[in-house]
Amino acid sequence: MAPDRLLDLLVPLRFGAAIAETTDVPTQVERSVFDVPKMDCPSEERLIRMALDGAPVDRLDFDLNARRLTVFHRASPEEVLALLTPLNFGAKLSETGPVAATEATPVETDEKGERSTLMILLVINAVMFVAEFAGGLWAQSTGLIADSLDMFADAAVYGVSLYAVGKAASSQASAARLSGYFQLLLALGALFEVVRRFFGGSEPEAPAMMAISLVALVANVACMALISKHRTGGVHMRASWIFSTNDVIANTGVIVAGALVAWTGSHYPDLIVGLLIALVVLSGAVRILRLANANNQPSAPKA
Repeated sequence: MAPDRLLDLLVPLRFGAAIAETTDVPTQVERSVFDVPKMDCPSEERLIRMALDGAPVDRLDFDLNARRLTVFHRASPEEVLALLTPLNFGAKLSETGPVAATEATPVETDEKGERSTLMILLVINAVMFVAEFAGGLWAQSTGLIADSLDMFADAAVYGVSLYAVGKAASSQASAARLSGYFQLLLALGALFEVVRRFFGGSEPEAPAMMAISLVALVANVACMALISKHRTGGVHMRASWIFSTNDVIANTGVIVAGALVAWTGSHYPDLIVGLLIALVVLSGAVRILRLANANNQPSAPKA
């Protein structure tokens, strides 16, 4: 990467950066494979891209299922690892070696089609978040309220992905942090509601629980259908497929809880599923905030 380009990336940080000197660097491309045991969702993929933004990296290949990251780069493997370490994903260098420059050519994807799909996914999840949240309040169901937050978490990921296109790493971190704080606030609210209804009692409407969650299930299946034609493309689309699959499981859990409420007459199945989903959303919010803050530390090594 040209020195002027690197300077352009540093200037928005307002640290007074200026080029003191520059030297030629080797143009040899290396392929390094990193084991990243804590990388298993789209937010982590996005933050890894943010951490490596501006580094002499030609291409990134993610394998979320195997939790491995392949980097085609022109810096040393140690420099790349130094950029990944502050994220606390447990990244470790597995193998490295030189490759032909042609192997580092990024895989072409249908960016326009993917962006359009992400926009539709964002709208679907945002609408369902509002519908499920309102329905959960009306039906006195913590399961529906918590499941609506899962919808919001997805909408936040899609929104940050769309906003981050072409933005500086600092802007990407700020967007991720904002969505993380909002997600954290809502998750804590859902947990408070579970505790309040556990001690104060509640009478969840089982038919409404199942009906609203069934609509959410249909929405998530529609999301999976939209993603299916892109899931072999960009990693964010493959990750979105995983998110929608997990959402289907959560929707099914709320439907089962509604059936148990109707069968037993107890509110505990609703409280249990609400607690589980809220804890998952809370964990995701904390992870996004921690990683966004780590990525924004000025002391992180620069390649």
